[in-house]
Amino acid sequence: MIETTEQYDTERIRRDFPILNQYVNDRPLIYFDNAASSQKPIPVIESLREYYTHYHSNIHRGVHHLAQLATEGYEAARTKVKNHLNASKREEIIFTYGTTDGINLVAQAWGRANIAAGDIILISALEHHSNMVPWQQVAQEKGASIEVIPIDDHGTLDQEAYAQLLAKKPKLVAFNHVSNALGTINPAKEMIAAAHAAGAITLLDGAQAIPHLKVDVKDLGCDFYAFSGHKAYGPTGTGVLYGKEALLEAMPPWRGGGEMIASVSYTESTYNALPYKFEAGTPNIADTIALGVAIDYLNELGVENIAAHEHELTTYATEQMMNIPDMRIIGQSPDKAGVISFLVGEIHPFDLGTLLDKLGIAVRTGHHCTEPLMNRLGIPGTIRASFAAYNTKREIDQFMVSLERCVGMLS
Repeated sequence: MIETTEQYDTERIRRDFPILNQYVNDRPLIYFDNAASSQKPIPVIESLREYYTHYHSNIHRGVHHLAQLATEGYEAARTKVKNHLNASKREEIIFTYGTTDGINLVAQAWGRANIAAGDIILISALEHHSNMVPWQQVAQEKGASIEVIPIDDHGTLDQEAYAQLLAKKPKLVAFNHVSNALGTINPAKEMIAAAHAAGAITLLDGAQAIPHLKVDVKDLGCDFYAFSGHKAYGPTGTGVLYGKEALLEAMPPWRGGGEMIASVSYTESTYNALPYKFEAGTPNIADTIALGVAIDYLNELGVENIAAHEHELTTYATEQMMNIPDMRIIGQSPDKAGVISFLVGEIHPFDLGTLLDKLGIAVRTGHHCTEPLMNRLGIPGTIRASFAAYNTKREIDQFMVSLERCVGMLS
């Protein structure tokens, strides 16, 4: 377990992640695929074991001892998330199965009730498919249109173009807080304020921000904020949608079933209060409780400390990588998180990623669920190295040795 100190001790942190001790292809594992999913610390793993060993039960319905313990654990996780995001109320925290699920909830419950023919939905050129496809579906159903905030060649959103698009009075502005493909950190607070001044509702995809930035939804001023647990040291299949209470109150439920109801007859139903009207059926209880433990873990480390560590790693790795002939760093925004997307000459990303895996190094290859962005940049995809709290400069040094070897083999 972590003990709070002023010194950021990576080796001590790594002891909390047993998966990092293994060998892959007879090489020590170097895990640089954190933007896809981070590894899990012992407290999170132990939380799952504890739940299933000692107090598994369904929640909210039972009066017996185990049901009460499970309910208390589940709702305690909601309070932890509420405090972590600095939301005004617990009722503004909806548990989901991930960022994609949260965005779909808003698209189906808010979008279908509020988007009309002729309306504009504004997204950015940096978006993950999960913040495009749900809005495309709503736009097609309602006769609305989608417009896109362009980027420059460094992967930074064009704010002048954004202002011009806002002049068209979009109904919704949806964009990511941090780009999963390029690491660009968008000026979310300023963009949200501008969107509100134009009369728009705002949604932020926070999947890549929560593990790396201190997120304060009151300070940001956003209307909706969605994130996934599995990218922030928590379990897969967990996520959160934050929404302003007034908006959530006005939205109809998306899924029907148990728990989201107040009363049911054969012909009609009335719905439960927030947040439960959006949490139909038996939820992912054990993993949601473990998500609360992951939030504790993040706060114990200090998100600002993690961000500083990852910035140091990103700067160090970028400097080393630029010494490789024909190296292209894709996405060089001046404000970016711990993500380096790159290409080397004409080498296909898949080939390079496959060889790196043979040397025990896990990176991501492909379009990273941002196919339109890759088309804008004129490339099929990239190799992406992404860092987390437990990564080290020593790993980067080994990565460089392996990368140079692989490039030599493929050139």
